Amino acid sequence: VQLQASGGGSVQPGGSLRISCAASGFTLDYNGIGWFRQAPGQEREWVSYIGSSAETTYYTDSVKGRFTISKDNAKNTVYLQMNNLKPEDTAAYYCARSIWDHAEGVPVTTPPVSWGQGTQVTVSS
Repeated sequence: VQLQASGGGSVQPGGSLRISCAASGFTLDYNGIGWFRQAPGQEREWVSYIGSSAETTYYTDSVKGRFTISKDNAKNTVYLQMNNLKPEDTAAYYCARSIWDHAEGVPVTTPPVSWGQGTQVTVSS
């Protein structure tokens, strides 16, 4: 199981970025993916989740209405379109195979967990 996040960069507040998560060793047809982020000195937090069905998506409150998660099963890739970026969105973004915990309302990573190097998103004027 491998996941590689890419597409990060530096943008000004209000700008947009689309980051990608390329999966290998398993198929997105039957697996969900969670996007997570970690800012320096802070704990990793979940950002968004997409299920095996692309219609199943969830977002943490701070990004609702600004971020959109999607996937292309043919490319085995998940995307996170981030619009109206804010300085507080600055973090390293990671993707991981996950399932949705309906009781807790968060994605839970499924083993083996492979965070990879992540992709850095910096929002600054």
